[in-house]
Amino acid sequence: MHYDLIVLGSGPGGYVAAIRASQLGLKVACVERSEPGGICLNWGCIPTKALLKSAQVFNYMKNANDYGVAVEGEIKADLSAIVARSRGVSEQMSKGIQYLLNKHKVDFIQGFGKLKADKKMDVTDSEGNVQEYSADNIIIATGARSRELPNLPQDGEKIIGYRR
Repeated sequence: MHYDLIVLGSGPGGYVAAIRASQLGLKVACVERSEPGGICLNWGCIPTKALLKSAQVFNYMKNANDYGVAVEGEIKADLSAIVARSRGVSEQMSKGIQYLLNKHKVDFIQGFGKLKADKKMDVTDSEGNVQEYSADNIIIATGARSRELPNLPQDGEKIIGYRR
C-alpha cells in the first residue's frame, strides 16, 4: 500500500505528526510495534507518574497526622495493585490515542517497521508476517530507551525496569 506519509513510531512526536499531516490532507499511516503511544505512554513517562502518585498518596497516608487527619490501623502498600493501576492508566490513554488516530483517518499499523531503499518499509507483525509499504515521505519518531545503571541492576523487586 502507498501513503503520502508513513510515521514510524506512535509516541508523543509520532502520533501528533501523523494526525497533523492527516489534517493537512495527506494519506497517513502510523507504524508502531506495540500499542499506540509508544514507550512513553505505555511503559515510561505515564506509568512512572502513576507509580509516583501512588507513592505520594501512600506517603500522605503514613504522615496523615501531620495534616491533622487521624488514620487508624496499619497503612500498607499493595505493589500488585499499584502496578495494575499504573497499567490501567496507560491502557486508557493508549485507547485515547487510537481513537484520535481513527478520528483523523490515520491508518495504525501494528508491527516492527524496517526502512528499505526507495522510500519503502517492511512491517513485520507479531506472527512474523511481512507487509511492504511505500510513501512519498517517512518520519522516524522512534524515541529512546531507558538505560540500566551498572551499580543499580534491575532486580524486579526494588528496582524495576520500564517493562517490569
